[in-house]
Amino acid sequence: MAPTREVFWNIPRLGVVIMYLLAFAAVAVCGYGVYQHYRTWRRGKPASRLTPVGPRLRAVVVHVLAHGRLLADRVAGIYHAALFWGFVFLFAGTLVVFVHQDLGLRIMQGPFYLYFQSAALDLMGLAAAVGVAAALVVRYGLGSPRLRRGILSDALVLWLFEGILVTGFLVEGLRIAGTRDPWGPWSPVGYGISGLIDAAAISEATIRLGHAGLWWLHFLLAMVFIAYIPFSKLFHLVLAPANVYLQPLVNPAAPGRIDFDKAERFGAAALGDLTWKDLFDLDVCTECGRCTAVCPATATGKPLSPMHVILDLREEMKRTGTGAAPGRVLAGDVIAPEALWACTTCMACMEACPVFIEHVPKIVEMRRHLVMEVAQMPDTMEDALRSLEARTHPFRGAGISRAAWAEGLAVKKLPRGDRAEWLLWVGCAAALHERNHATLRALVRVLDAAGMDVAILGDEETCTGDPARQMGNEYLFQTFARQNIETLDRYGVRKIVTLCPHCYNTFRHAYPELGGHYEVWHHTQVLARLVDEGRLALTGSAAATITFHDPCYLGRHNGEYDAPRHILQALPGARTREMAQSRQKSFCCGAGGGLYWMEDRTGQRINHVRTDHAVATGAEIVATACPFCTLMLEDGVKARGTSIRPMDVAELLERSLRGEHH
Repeated sequence: MAPTREVFWNIPRLGVVIMYLLAFAAVAVCGYGVYQHYRTWRRGKPASRLTPVGPRLRAVVVHVLAHGRLLADRVAGIYHAALFWGFVFLFAGTLVVFVHQDLGLRIMQGPFYLYFQSAALDLMGLAAAVGVAAALVVRYGLGSPRLRRGILSDALVLWLFEGILVTGFLVEGLRIAGTRDPWGPWSPVGYGISGLIDAAAISEATIRLGHAGLWWLHFLLAMVFIAYIPFSKLFHLVLAPANVYLQPLVNPAAPGRIDFDKAERFGAAALGDLTWKDLFDLDVCTECGRCTAVCPATATGKPLSPMHVILDLREEMKRTGTGAAPGRVLAGDVIAPEALWACTTCMACMEACPVFIEHVPKIVEMRRHLVMEVAQMPDTMEDALRSLEARTHPFRGAGISRAAWAEGLAVKKLPRGDRAEWLLWVGCAAALHERNHATLRALVRVLDAAGMDVAILGDEETCTGDPARQMGNEYLFQTFARQNIETLDRYGVRKIVTLCPHCYNTFRHAYPELGGHYEVWHHTQVLARLVDEGRLALTGSAAATITFHDPCYLGRHNGEYDAPRHILQALPGARTREMAQSRQKSFCCGAGGGLYWMEDRTGQRINHVRTDHAVATGAEIVATACPFCTLMLEDGVKARGTSIRPMDVAELLERSLRGEHH
């Protein structure tokens, strides 16, 4: 006889009919709940997120099936993986029963029954039960500081899942004991329970009674689970994999481009001004707190919690439903403007989020409403925007020209008729701050030593518009972008190298949307390539301990972590040490999102805390790859009274090239 089992042992025909009716009711309630959510998402504006399919499916494999981001927190990741895969296997086992019993395809027999339906399901169910227990211990025993919301609702979900698993094993054990199942040993957990039942010499009548009662309890708990899905955190079982698939594949923190010829409103004043994907995000959040735990604004006492931004928006979405109830102004009535202006757009929250919620674009959309619709912003930011309009740069009071740094250097200039293969885009923070002139001059000397053909625009260079975009003035950003694209195209520029990660990010991702298509390199990428090609003779010994600070707009925004480190490792005699918060987990310098132009008066200064991180490594030099980071760390060093020296990687490379010893 082929190995198998009776599906509805000890359950009368009427009971089976009632089971199907209850199952239909549970699925109907679940479907109704999903539909209600769908109606709220439809309030949002269109967003295209379905293609390309290949890269999106690969992301699902990495971050859903393999738990890529979840495993960043090793303990939580492991018990979540046990829960997830246990759920997947048990759901698959239920489908097997459906195919076998209801469709009449007798697949639940033979080796498949023994290996999968018995052994694998038992072991994965046990793993899930252990995972739930671990989650309960972490959530309620250890009291993780990240998990302070949803105390009761989380307990209900976890105990519901645990109840389903435990009753399932008890039902299995009673069935094995009651039927003297010869294949029972293939179900190790159930077989162990049946052994205890046998040892207790429980009568057959009691076994049948206990089995029937627990079977119905198990079934009802499962139906409650299904019906409860769209009304609880359980909904993330469906939404999280979908959101991983729907994630932005490039430039994830960028706000959407506004078509000013068609737009009726600028920025997000109400939920309907966000996209359907933004509203979908709100329901995906599991309140795990990982975003807030890594936010530099939160860490330094600013009035911003990325998680609470999402949850407050979700509460507003629940309150207004499908839009029949009157909405409130998001920036002011729902989210405090002070929280929006505390965001450095560093993307740490989005990098940490295991379900790929997009916090930063929503914040910038609400900033857009404040800036372009109601003209409300911090005074110092307003001064920076006025300087941009009047002087083509945001540094009010800067008294030097854009080309002052190049005096004494034989640098080609496109406006005077020179031609070159590469354009060096200098950027405002480098050109208009004397501290960064040394970096620029060092970079030009290195590029010249390697034989690279480079020119600059000189005084014809203007701001890329990135500060305006991050502050919320999209109109001003597009004005500068179109002017710059016209200038670059007039000079036939095709290849750009830039010192500034913000300029790099803008040229790489924002300008193509407006017709500006260029080959864009960050200076560390070019320098790393020159080192690899052997075009630089590095003779000077660094003889120093160096730690590297990852710029947010080079690292998290563009995924470049290796090029700067490759350069530092090539310096003779250099010893490198990583900060505790580095690479994807790097801590912002505090200048991003336009905050360079905002007075930081709440809590600790972000750049001071980052300076402390660098000092803690014991390094003598903190290497940078961004002119804003250099300025912020210089300020931090002065404030902390420490001897560590901020230096751009180009400066370190140029010293070694000249044979200079540190």
